[in-house]
Amino acid sequence: EARPRRRALPAGGGHGSLLSSQERSVRLRRWYELMMENKDELARIITAENGKPLKEAQGEILYSASFLEWFAEEARRVYGDVIPASAKDRRILVLKQPVGVAAIITPWNFPSAMITRKVGAALAAGCTVVVKPAEDTPLSALALGELANQAGIPAGVYNVVPCSRQQTPAVGEVLCTDPLVAKISFTGSTATGKILLKHAAGTVKRVSMELGGHAPFIVFDSANVDRAVAGALASKYRNSGQTCVCTNRFLVQKGIHDKFVEKFAKAIEGELHVGSGFDAKTTQGPLINEKAVEKVERHINDAVSQGASVVTGGKRHSLGKNFFEPTLLSNVTTKMLCTQEETFGPLAPVIKFETEAEAIAIANAANVGLAGYFYSQDPAQIWRVAEQLEVGMVGVNEGIVSSVESPFGGVKQSGLGREGSKYGIDEYLEIKYVCFGGL
Repeated sequence: EARPRRRALPAGGGHGSLLSSQERSVRLRRWYELMMENKDELARIITAENGKPLKEAQGEILYSASFLEWFAEEARRVYGDVIPASAKDRRILVLKQPVGVAAIITPWNFPSAMITRKVGAALAAGCTVVVKPAEDTPLSALALGELANQAGIPAGVYNVVPCSRQQTPAVGEVLCTDPLVAKISFTGSTATGKILLKHAAGTVKRVSMELGGHAPFIVFDSANVDRAVAGALASKYRNSGQTCVCTNRFLVQKGIHDKFVEKFAKAIEGELHVGSGFDAKTTQGPLINEKAVEKVERHINDAVSQGASVVTGGKRHSLGKNFFEPTLLSNVTTKMLCTQEETFGPLAPVIKFETEAEAIAIANAANVGLAGYFYSQDPAQIWRVAEQLEVGMVGVNEGIVSSVESPFGGVKQSGLGREGSKYGIDEYLEIKYVCFGGL
């Protein structure tokens, strides 16, 4: 069948010629600068529509803007190749060209950063984008669009299609099946990712998938317990536990277990404060909706019914609505729901283990593998465990690993492709081989 031409990034004049890599770089850089100039307003939008504490929202905006800065620089570094040919009268060239229109489908938990991490790379490569933001958080996407316009990103290059929860499946299907769309980039649940992959298969689209996680956090006997507790607090309770790289299972070795649980409980009770995201002392905002609260409750009730102990927290917060107490469970086993499913809430279940091999086996039993963390001061063990963990990202004595310079993504059913870093732009480029003969 006749295939409509996939459009790459047009120049401002609308005559179909491409912006040069330098022009793309300059406009992305200007977009970054505008984000920084408006960072406080952008952060308030995130807190208003997502609920995360304002300090975290401000951190997200800095992280979000940094992708535009990074890819503004990468736009000028899309290098091809000249390959030595076997025949004297030939030359072999490799070009990298934009894939075309990229559909960007993003989640509510990082309503700004999940857009710029994808869009920065796509625009740097020379693609146009259609962004379908999460139905809970469309305002961040629209605010970014306003700043893109001010930055001189040509009309029709950054497009936003907000829609209701009811319309989301239909809109997602159109983006995945329309032959004008060359690429799908999605961040969200594994279940939704599988549906989008099926839709995209019909036209054999390029896909990037950053899907659900089930991150293990292993604390070995050799660990510095205080550092491990600080890392655990940061890794578990950021955004009230609602991130794909949040720890979902704590595995603590027998010799250090009781000390870790005691110190972790004290840190939770002393350092975490539940409240409105606009309150300066708040570290834990509300969960995104009632369904999220019900899942946390279901996981706690299931664990307690099978013998787990509530060390601290365990119930809805007195503030009501979608607020939930930061919770720590001990005596947890691998038969409990909270160690089999991603909770996506402020619940920390602790499993006691005896040997390194046992911890690795429990950690790798999941069918997903996004992030994993472990604390150890044994160099040989650090190498062994880092190489054996079946995840795309490993934090060694670190609870927060995301950075613009690093490749973000998972293995197994946690996704396809990588975002950020020098590898992130490759997801939006096609490799073309040119054989130049008769020389």
